[in-house]
Amino acid sequence: MDRLRSGHALPAEQRAALLNLVANAIFELVPVDGMQPAAAALPPRASVTVTASPRLGIEATIDAAEWLAARGHDVCPHLAARSIRDRGHLADLMARLRAAEIRKVFVVGGDGQPVGDFRDGLSLLHELARVDGWFREIGVPSYPEGHPAIPDGVLLDDLRAKQDHAQATTTQMSFNPGAVVSWIARIRGHGIVLPIHLGVPGVLPLRKLMKVGARIGVADSTRYLMKNRGLLGHVVTGGSFGPDALLRALAPSLVDPVANVRALHLFTMNQVAETTAWQGRIMDELES
Repeated sequence: MDRLRSGHALPAEQRAALLNLVANAIFELVPVDGMQPAAAALPPRASVTVTASPRLGIEATIDAAEWLAARGHDVCPHLAARSIRDRGHLADLMARLRAAEIRKVFVVGGDGQPVGDFRDGLSLLHELARVDGWFREIGVPSYPEGHPAIPDGVLLDDLRAKQDHAQATTTQMSFNPGAVVSWIARIRGHGIVLPIHLGVPGVLPLRKLMKVGARIGVADSTRYLMKNRGLLGHVVTGGSFGPDALLRALAPSLVDPVANVRALHLFTMNQVAETTAWQGRIMDELES
């Protein structure tokens, strides 16, 4: 079984880069019932991001972000443009974030139909640039294997436009290291210099991983994963996926200064205890 325990075979520079990314990972949580007890497994003062969806409403995201910030975590809530009614609603949300001393946000277009003035992430970024000086970091999404509803050329132009208003881009999860490496080379070749937060799944049951992959539009990537089982990495009791082998395959890009991969973003789906256990184990293996 291909595990990061074979990390001793990696060049020291790659092993050190992996260790730094894993040790300082960002944990993505979903603000649903059960999130608070799941969050008890977070490391102290963890970097955490909280998702948003039309079904849950953006207030659920802000509620969860406030709760996590009050417990000492460094929180970055998603601001979904299509869930914000107007400038007044945005001002209310920003006031809450200021009160909670939350200085990071992740700006997305969001799913579903717009409820008000903001139809996409770029329009919200323009508004934040006009009215805000509070946030020290604004992140935006990117899609190494494309988006099911947006042509690749549009995605590229959109990311290029967003980089004037953002400090980092977080990639949608992918299981195809070749696709990720090719995408990084492509955006760098087109003048996009945003630091990358590499999105990978936490420790998730394979069945759940397949379901999530289909829902977010990376079904082709999950099929690639199942055909290339060496990328399954560490499979724990219950048939869960951990991103060990995927990270090993990407290790050469992690030390490339042009790639500029700054952080590891773990899509936990609230499987926090399993993911932090993986984090600790992989850190031990890399350090040894």
